[in-house]
Amino acid sequence: MAASRRKQMWRKLKKHLTVGNLFKYVFDANYINPVMFLLLLAEVIVCVAVINKIKYTEIDWVAYMQEVEGFINGTRDYTQLKGDTGPLVYPAGFVYIFTGLYHLTDHGANIRLAQYCFAALYILTLLVVFDIYRKVRKVPPFVFFFMCCASYRIHSIYILRMFNDPVAMFLLYVAVDLFLNNRWSLGCLLFSLAVSVKMNILLFAPGLLYLLLVTQGTIGTVKNLIICAIPQIVLAIPFLQENPHGYINMSFNLGRQFFYKWTVNWRLVPEDIFLNRHFQIVLLLAHITVLIAFAAFKWKRYLPVLNLSLSKPDVPQLKPDQILLPLFTSNFIGMCFSRSLHYQFYVWYFHTLHYLLWTTNLQQIVRILILGVIELCWNTYPSTVTSSSFLHVCHLAVLFGLWFSPEYTPLRRVTTAQKID
Repeated sequence: MAASRRKQMWRKLKKHLTVGNLFKYVFDANYINPVMFLLLLAEVIVCVAVINKIKYTEIDWVAYMQEVEGFINGTRDYTQLKGDTGPLVYPAGFVYIFTGLYHLTDHGANIRLAQYCFAALYILTLLVVFDIYRKVRKVPPFVFFFMCCASYRIHSIYILRMFNDPVAMFLLYVAVDLFLNNRWSLGCLLFSLAVSVKMNILLFAPGLLYLLLVTQGTIGTVKNLIICAIPQIVLAIPFLQENPHGYINMSFNLGRQFFYKWTVNWRLVPEDIFLNRHFQIVLLLAHITVLIAFAAFKWKRYLPVLNLSLSKPDVPQLKPDQILLPLFTSNFIGMCFSRSLHYQFYVWYFHTLHYLLWTTNLQQIVRILILGVIELCWNTYPSTVTSSSFLHVCHLAVLFGLWFSPEYTPLRRVTTAQKID
């Protein structure tokens, strides 16, 4: 009986392992589940191997623990929360999450356990990202190899460095997955929680605002913006009561200067220009200009009509692409014109690059080449004029590819008269 079942299973397996099916599992975006499952298993093995074989290097973990230790000891004045790397500059959500990690890891001393926590976070992030990609079905299965196994820097950010950026991005991707399920209010709540960990999440905000106006109308948008605001206020209450100006200034300081030695994207300019306020203002204006251009000439064509009336517009549920493309494009534009990108910032857009590239008209080999060059630039330490320049070239190639993307090209409308002719 057992032998008969084994034969049946073997016949079914051989039936699926044809050349045609194998081709689909590698190149067809509709057959991505098996590859995703195998890559998740592989990533579990890789994470365990990295933790046990590669030496941990301290950068910010001790400083994080020192910052939350001040909170645990009763300090509520945000300006007084500090670590070895300087003052605390993240919103209140960061404090609560890393306070939990502080207690879980024996006051931050159990580094190995902390690494396993971040390995679990990495796997959970991949699960959510895979679910997002599964819904859009645009990226062929073989591309996920470049997302998982080919990035040394991403594994380092999660498992060897344990930065707070992955925590914020995990919450962001959960929010995006909820948006794809038409759960806009719950998604906005998760979006706000992500912002409460690190404010880079606000780079997605222009795209989200546009989508809210399209799908929810003015009143619905205001309601969801209130949902976004509530966690920021509630989480910050202990600090706002003690020193409101100090909390807002430290956790949402948009004018904070970055160190030139850590920049990945602007090594091609001298340090005096890098630190010059006029240079930073030019970047900000370029950022805003490109965002407005995409909103006016691309999103407006790609999405249903923007309805600013008070009532909720009668709009059917958006397709996954219609949600994902504006959100990821909005964040990518912010990365292109960022005042500085540090090595851990790679995680801000890494898992979105594959989708963005596969919405362009670029040749497949060019897309893969861009992924490889971007990875190489982020792995060059310290950054050089060459690595910085190539990173900008790649960013511009993707940005122009998005501008001319077939996704943003409206279908040619055929009139009744034309049909008769």
